[in-house]
Amino acid sequence: MRPRTLDEVIGQRHLLGSGTPLRRLVESEAPMSLFLWGPPGTGKTTLAYVVSNVTQRRFVEISAVSAGVKDVRAAIDNARRELGMTGRQTVLFVDEVHRFNKAQQDALLPAVENRWVTFIGATTENPYFSVISPLLSRSLLLTLESLSDDDIRAVLERAVAEPRGLGGRHRLAPEALEHLVRLAGGDARRSLTYLEAAALLAEDITVEVVEKAVDKAAVRYDRQGDQHYDVISAFIKSMRGSDADAALHYLARMIEAGEDPRFIARRIVIFASEDVGMADPTCLQTAVAAAQAVQLIGLPEGQINLAHAVIHCALAPKSNAVVKAIGAAIGDVRKGLIGQVPGHLRDAHYGGAAKLGHGEGYKYPHDFDHGLVRQDYAPEQVRERRYYEPTRHGAEAPVAERWAKIREFLRGGPLTPRGPH
Repeated sequence: MRPRTLDEVIGQRHLLGSGTPLRRLVESEAPMSLFLWGPPGTGKTTLAYVVSNVTQRRFVEISAVSAGVKDVRAAIDNARRELGMTGRQTVLFVDEVHRFNKAQQDALLPAVENRWVTFIGATTENPYFSVISPLLSRSLLLTLESLSDDDIRAVLERAVAEPRGLGGRHRLAPEALEHLVRLAGGDARRSLTYLEAAALLAEDITVEVVEKAVDKAAVRYDRQGDQHYDVISAFIKSMRGSDADAALHYLARMIEAGEDPRFIARRIVIFASEDVGMADPTCLQTAVAAAQAVQLIGLPEGQINLAHAVIHCALAPKSNAVVKAIGAAIGDVRKGLIGQVPGHLRDAHYGGAAKLGHGEGYKYPHDFDHGLVRQDYAPEQVRERRYYEPTRHGAEAPVAERWAKIREFLRGGPLTPRGPH
């Protein structure tokens, strides 16, 4: 089912439109060096094959898993010989190029520099971390995106209908199609593998047939319907209730159902401030790190990072003081309680500011004991408003104690610094 032309390629429309570098490569005879970076099953090998097929260039594939410097140099020598004798160009495709060490990548440089081949390297890892700078700087980096549900659905429907696939000899039930879409997780190759396995068992491919073929139960989960909202709601409320086991259950349900891991990560990041906040400030760090890890490595490994963050969030002491504080502040602003910024706090760095009195009388807190000095900070309309009311949970307890002393001092209380240093 591999596409034979760019028009047959499903997904990656941002790379295949008119005037894009990839389209120009296909339409011109000039050699070019490319890196294709994206998750598995998004079409990296397919695009390299299509470029070779459409442009009538030789296609030579090397796997970085098994090839060495000798193999690389032999492929380049053959390409130079073919170019010199027949004028025919070669597409040198290196799969998993991030697995090449520095010496192996160095061996590619002469061919790239002298345009002896059209070099295309495929990688699932960030090439800025795994590819040497000289090679990367001489190549164009194209980023592939995970295929959408609609893309995977189109791949499967085409495979069922076309003679190159099942040729219309099998019936794929709508529920089975949706189950295959969920199982694929944006990976077209995986979806076709599962479809082929199911087709070996029966001509009428149902959910039960797919479950038997791939040994995975169908998770009843509609990412656009009630299940999506019910499960994510239960997930968040389980973390809020400090039940790590329940939270992990709902996390597993979402992962197995094919929920976008980036969506799950975003909800965890929000939770870390909304429901934990200052009671454990490190919770937000863990959540953000997990979100970045998922973005970098994807699934299945990213599920470990998500579980790490979920357990941290669930077992952390809880406080909603942060979300209440910003909610109250925004509420006052929307009511019109804004007021003028006090003159001594206004920007005094531009010409003419001094004539307007901006910054006049400002006291620099670092010049005083405890780094504190009593002066007006908020506009007069909200000077007595109290937004942040910390709890006494976890790490927020000492914060609450310190904030109480600071607030009392700023409003005229007993903490009196001993004057300027």
